[in-house]
Amino acid sequence: MFIDHAKIYVKGGDGGNGCVAFRREKYVPMGGPYGGDGGRGGNVVFVADEGLRTLMDFKYKKHFKAERGAHGMGKNMHGAWGADLVVRVPVGTVVIDDDSGEVIADLTQAGQEVIVAKGGRGGRGNCRFANATHKAPAMAENGQPGEERWIRMELKLLADVGLVGFPNAGKSTFISRVSAARPKIADYPFTTLVPNLGVVVTKDKESFVIADIPGLIAGAHAGSGLGHEYLRHIERTKVLLFILDAAETEGRKAMDDLSTLQKELELYNEELTRRPFLIVANKLDLPGAEDNYRELKERYGDLVYGISAVSGQGVDEVIEKAYAMLKSVPEEEHTGDVRVTRRFQDEAPFVINLVNGVYEVTGKRIEDLVTMTNFDQDESLQKFQRAITHMGLEEALRAKGIQPGDTVRINKLEFDYSE
Repeated sequence: MFIDHAKIYVKGGDGGNGCVAFRREKYVPMGGPYGGDGGRGGNVVFVADEGLRTLMDFKYKKHFKAERGAHGMGKNMHGAWGADLVVRVPVGTVVIDDDSGEVIADLTQAGQEVIVAKGGRGGRGNCRFANATHKAPAMAENGQPGEERWIRMELKLLADVGLVGFPNAGKSTFISRVSAARPKIADYPFTTLVPNLGVVVTKDKESFVIADIPGLIAGAHAGSGLGHEYLRHIERTKVLLFILDAAETEGRKAMDDLSTLQKELELYNEELTRRPFLIVANKLDLPGAEDNYRELKERYGDLVYGISAVSGQGVDEVIEKAYAMLKSVPEEEHTGDVRVTRRFQDEAPFVINLVNGVYEVTGKRIEDLVTMTNFDQDESLQKFQRAITHMGLEEALRAKGIQPGDTVRINKLEFDYSE
């Protein structure tokens, strides 16, 4: 089954907790803090694999979680890092954040990879908090939670040449004639329900990939017919072949079909109108086709080629011309796993909203601070109070009109405000 879009949940591994421990050996009095750090959680990593052709694997498995980091231990032993979770996806996959709509990555080459969910850092052990004035800290951090998100994946086939045409125009017959692809062929519309790829070999033994896109109809850009499901696959192609039914067996004018197809592509993505293209008048073996072919030739000149996909008439000439056009198209430079990441200092530390009488404080920095604080340790609680004071939380709450006794909620932590 061909699946070209999927929505999944990914979560990086949580960081391991830091350890509170002290060195206790017979001949080492007052040995000091000896607790190790927790290990970093694993990342969820997507890798483009040229052996995959569909997102079928993500139809049944929707959740992907990396391994968490191990906790720190005594004797200053740090926890092991969690293993990365490597997920293989087809080449041509676009990865999109479902909430923001941000494109995280466009994996267009085999081996490209991107981290879609970062693992949390490990909490620091009490060794990390020792200084000249505080030589025996009895505090440690919890591990940072791993990044989690819902992401959408869209597969855009990587083909050199795309076949565009109305249903029953002969695209499947054409691709079966020029390659080893064997799509379903029948004398009724919408025979092809999924894109088909074929490798074409020229007379000079050069090769390129051709894609048979399911038939478009008027209104495809707005969701009519099957075309709206597969228009994205045309975006990757470098040369377009408009396959027309020159015999007009469906009762439509070939000239009108061409205008409709070009208009649909323009409405979907105007850049497609600037792609090199050929017009292929098919079904010259049927009555009336020659007259329509000559009419197209008079209007579009050398861009028009007449063929019969059934008999093979003119097919080789189209392939050679398509390959020549393909060679003239400059190679695109794909950046692949480029990802825009905001710098830490540019992020607001918190946002305050009054919801049903409760002052809800949100923001990654302050929520991570709450999660990584062990409130069972007095020194950790004091460190937390110093941190939120440094962030300016108390001043911001007073500016919002908070009164003593009002409730403040940060993540899962709730407390009553007091001066």
